[in-house]
Amino acid sequence: MGISKTELFSDQHNEIAALAKAIGHPARVAILELLSEIEGCVCGDLVDEIGLAQPTISQHLAVLKQAGLIRGAIKGANRCYCIDPIRWEQWQGLMMDFLAQCKTIEHPCKADY
Repeated sequence: MGISKTELFSDQHNEIAALAKAIGHPARVAILELLSEIEGCVCGDLVDEIGLAQPTISQHLAVLKQAGLIRGAIKGANRCYCIDPIRWEQWQGLMMDFLAQCKTIEHPCKADY
C-alpha cells in the first residue's frame, strides 16, 4: 500500500480522520455509548453487555484507548475503562467546529446514477 500522504492535509483533517477510524466499527460505538452512560469505570461487564468474546472486546478497547477516547486502569485482576472526559470534550469541539465550517446542503444532488 502506498504512502497515505497525511502531510497534505491539515492537522484538523488528520485528527478527525484518526478519530473517525477509531469509532469506525459498530462494536466501538457501542462500547463508547455504554461507557458514556456509566458513572465511573467498567470492569469486565463489557463482554456481557456487548456480546462479543473477551479478546475481541480487548482489541476494540485498545483502539479506543490508543485514540485517547477512553482511559484504562488495572484494579486487581481486572482492567477498568472509562471515557476520558477531557479528550471527549476536545473531540466534540473538533467535530462541532468541522460541521459548522462545512456548508449546509440546501439542495440535494439531482444527478441520476
